[in-house]
Amino acid sequence: MKKIIFINRYFYPDQSATSQLLTDLAFDLSEDKNIHIITSAQRYDDPKQKLPPFEIKNSIKIHRLWTTRFGRQRLLGRAVDYLSFYFSAAWRLWRLTSKGDVVIAKTDPPLISVVAAVIVKLRGATLVNWLQDVYPEIATSLGVVGMRRGPLLNILQWLRNRSLRSALTNVVLGDLMAKRLEQLGIASHKIRIIPNWVDGDHIQAIAKANNPLAVKWGVSKQFVVGYSGNMGRAHEFATILEAAEKLVKDKQIIFLFIGDGPMRTWIRHEVQKRSLTNVIFRPYQPREELSQSLTVPDIHLISLRSDLEGLIVPSKFYGIAAAGRPSLYIGNKTGEIPRILQNYDCGLTISEQDSDELANHIKLLASNSQFCQKMGNNARNTFEKLYDKTIALSLWRQVLDKI
Repeated sequence: MKKIIFINRYFYPDQSATSQLLTDLAFDLSEDKNIHIITSAQRYDDPKQKLPPFEIKNSIKIHRLWTTRFGRQRLLGRAVDYLSFYFSAAWRLWRLTSKGDVVIAKTDPPLISVVAAVIVKLRGATLVNWLQDVYPEIATSLGVVGMRRGPLLNILQWLRNRSLRSALTNVVLGDLMAKRLEQLGIASHKIRIIPNWVDGDHIQAIAKANNPLAVKWGVSKQFVVGYSGNMGRAHEFATILEAAEKLVKDKQIIFLFIGDGPMRTWIRHEVQKRSLTNVIFRPYQPREELSQSLTVPDIHLISLRSDLEGLIVPSKFYGIAAAGRPSLYIGNKTGEIPRILQNYDCGLTISEQDSDELANHIKLLASNSQFCQKMGNNARNTFEKLYDKTIALSLWRQVLDKI
């Protein structure tokens, strides 16, 4: 039986976003396919924790590689972790891959498709790229040293483009990302759109009055504006904090940050600097409690820097929609998620740096519970029609069955 080999830096039991998606898909396919995972022995939230080098879970063979463990806090350490993964993954993939196998390369670490493409060609296998984001353009936008201009950037883009062209299929998350690939010269028949997902049975719309976590956190009687997930450099937080400052005297409105990331320290510093008594923080919540944590907020905030549209799709939207909550998006009004919010009337979009508009929208929703509830119901209905886990897994099976 031919193998399907996935490559991603994180996998079960890790709970990071890319790991959860891969775990869902791999577990679904394992019922009737020969699944192998090439991953690291680390966990996203604790790089020092070491997982066993080999494990079989639900008939899935998990090959965990040796890598360095500097973590995500410093760019240099992260780059060394990436390099060690490239070398270890290349060796394991070479030994594991046979003619006729299918190799599915995700984008953590970035550009792993370049490594996979070479080995797949030599072994007579088939390559599928699963793009969660588009590198090195993201690094260029974020101002990573050496990624603005010059020969290194040109070489990386050339190698990346070759790996995309060599793939049988490149799975992307939305229309704008598909257009980005077409602009890079990737044929449209080699691009397939499959949005990310969450499990709609696991994440349900819970009324705040019935949510024990809202009571535990002391916000059950206030209007909660939530930001849940990664607080990364790709997201824009200044507009949110300025809006919180404008609303600080309204004791009925609370801003709740759930999660972690590189920008969390800066956000906390700004909250203290501005004396924002209406902002509270909570850590990442266990996956089994997402229904509760995602329904503590009455509305959710999503932000993305405008120059990153088409390179990233903020996948937190799918969990928010499953929870039956509307979204306020800070970013490009013609972006991927803003189009969904407008087309299905499940949220509003605010331009970056327009904190007045954001504050006004929050006040409007806080004073009009019926309007807020209507958009939340629309979000859940949209999720059930388009973004539930069963829909995405079916689309993935269509891709693999054609191969």
